Amino acid sequence: MLKGFFNVPKAVNEPVKSYAPGSPERAAVAATYSKMWNSQVEVPLYIGNEEIKTGNTKNMTAPHDHQHVVGVYHQADRALVEKAIVSALEARKKWAAMAWENRAGIFLKAAELLAGPYRAKINAATMIAQSKTIHQAEIDSACELIDFLRYNVEFMTKIYADQPASTSDMWNRVEYRPLEGFVYAITPFNFTAIAGNLPSSAALMGNVVVWKPAATQVYSANVIMEVFKEAGLPNGVINMVMGDSGMVSDVVLNNPHLAGVHFTGSTGVFNDIWKTIGQNIANYKTYPRIVGETGGKDFIVAHPSANPAQVAVGIARGAFEFQGQKCSAASRVYVPQSLWPAVQAKLEADMKSMKMGSPEDMSNFITAVISEASFDKLARYIDQAKKDSDAEVIIGGNYDKSKGYFIEPTVILTSNPKYTTMETELFGPVVTIYIYEDAKWSETLKLVDETSEYALTGAVFSKCRYAVEEATIALQNAAGNFYINDKPTGAVVGMQPFGGARGSGTNDKAGSAQNLLRWASVRTIKETFVTPEDYKYPFLG
Repeated sequence: MLKGFFNVPKAVNEPVKSYAPGSPERAAVAATYSKMWNSQVEVPLYIGNEEIKTGNTKNMTAPHDHQHVVGVYHQADRALVEKAIVSALEARKKWAAMAWENRAGIFLKAAELLAGPYRAKINAATMIAQSKTIHQAEIDSACELIDFLRYNVEFMTKIYADQPASTSDMWNRVEYRPLEGFVYAITPFNFTAIAGNLPSSAALMGNVVVWKPAATQVYSANVIMEVFKEAGLPNGVINMVMGDSGMVSDVVLNNPHLAGVHFTGSTGVFNDIWKTIGQNIANYKTYPRIVGETGGKDFIVAHPSANPAQVAVGIARGAFEFQGQKCSAASRVYVPQSLWPAVQAKLEADMKSMKMGSPEDMSNFITAVISEASFDKLARYIDQAKKDSDAEVIIGGNYDKSKGYFIEPTVILTSNPKYTTMETELFGPVVTIYIYEDAKWSETLKLVDETSEYALTGAVFSKCRYAVEEATIALQNAAGNFYINDKPTGAVVGMQPFGGARGSGTNDKAGSAQNLLRWASVRTIKETFVTPEDYKYPFLG
C-alpha cells in the first residue's frame, strides 16, 4: 500500500454553537424556524431517480402545537416498496464498484453542507417536528450527524488499510466488499443523527439502502435527503420510503436480496424482525447482517461518598433533556439514605426553575413529547403512581395535551426497588428513585444489575475509587455505555462508541469502526509469485 494512500482529512468533532441570546446563530435559526413554521412542505418518496407523490398523504404536525400542520408526506404501497428494492439493486452495479475515495467525498461534502448552509434548516426542522430545544437539536441534528459523516470516512479508511502480512514469494491482501444485496435501514424519531447515520454508514461502505424513517421524523429526514442529493449521492443508493410499517417490513424482509438490517427502535419490533428473518433464512441469497440498538431502562447509582449536587444535576439533565426521549435517558435512580435530603433539595430547586413550552422560545428547557400515544401512556403511569401504596409522586406529575403533548418533569419515589416504573421503559420525562441503606452498597449494585432486561447505559457517582471500581466490575454487563461521575446520556462520536446488549441490542457500537465492519464482506486474495511445478515435498525424498 502506497504511503499516504489513505490520507484523508482527519475527523474532528464539530463544535457545538452556544445559541446564547444575541448570538448570530440564534438569530439565524429563529428566522429559519419562523419561515419553515409558516411554510407547507410536501415530502415525496425518493426512489431511484424519482421523487414520487402518491396522493396518499399524512400530515406532519408539531408535538408542541399538534393542530399546526407543517406539511404532508406521501406513503408507498407494496408495489412502490418493491420498486425501491429494484432501484437499489440496479444502483448497486455502479455504486459498489465506485472507488472508495469518491464515496468518501460525497459524505464529507454532506458534513460540510450540514455544518454550513444547512445547519439552521436541519436544526429548525428537528425543533419543529420533534420538539427539541435548540441545544438538543444542535448537538443532535447538526453536530452528531456531522461527526458521524466525518468519522465514518476515517474509520472506513482505517478498515481498508488493515491488511494481512505478506512475504517475498506471496502477496496477501483482503478486499472489503459491500454486502451482496441491499440493506434495510429503519430509524427512530428521537435522533435526526441516527436517521442520517443508519443509511449513510452502510452506503459509505458501498452498499445500497432502502430507508424507512419514523413517521414522526419525516420532516427532518427530508432535509437529510436534500443534503445527500446536493452532496452528489447517486440516484438509487439511498431510497427513502414512508408507509405502513408492517407492510414495508413485510415486503423488504421477504425479499431474497435482503443483505442486512440497520435498526434503531423498540425491542419488540426488533425481536419481530429477527424472528421473521429466521423464518425466511432459507430464502435469502446470503445470511443477512442484523444490527440493532433498541430499548433502555438506564440507571444512576450514587455511592454515599458522592457529591449530592452532582447527582441531582445528573438526574435533572439525564432524565429530562429532550423530555426523557433518549434511549440512554436516566429513568431509575438509586440514592443512599444519607445523601437523599441534599439530593432532593437540589433536584427540587432545579426542577422548579425549568421552563416548559415551545422550542421557539429558546429559554425553555422542556418541550412536548412526540405524540398523543406517548402522552397517554406516560399519563397512565403517573396516575397509577399517585394511587399505589409503594410509590409517591414527589415532584411534578401534571400534564396537559390541549395544545401540545406536555408532560411535566416528574419524580416518583418508591419503596419497592422492583416497582413497575423501575423496570418498564417509559420514554418520557419521568424518573423513579429508590432510597437504599448506606451499608447496602454492594447489595444495591446487585439489585441494579438484576432489575432490568435492558443493558444500554448507566452511571455511578462516587468520590471513592474503591466504590467506583466495585461498581464498574459489578455492572459490567448492565450497560454497554458506563459513565463515572456523569449523566448516562450524551455519547460523542469518536469518543464514546454507543450501544448496549441484553434487551438493548446487538452492541455494534455506532460511532466506531466496529459498526462499519458489519457492512463489509471480506474477501481474502493470495497471489503466489513463483508457482510450484512438482507436487513432491522435501520429506518425500
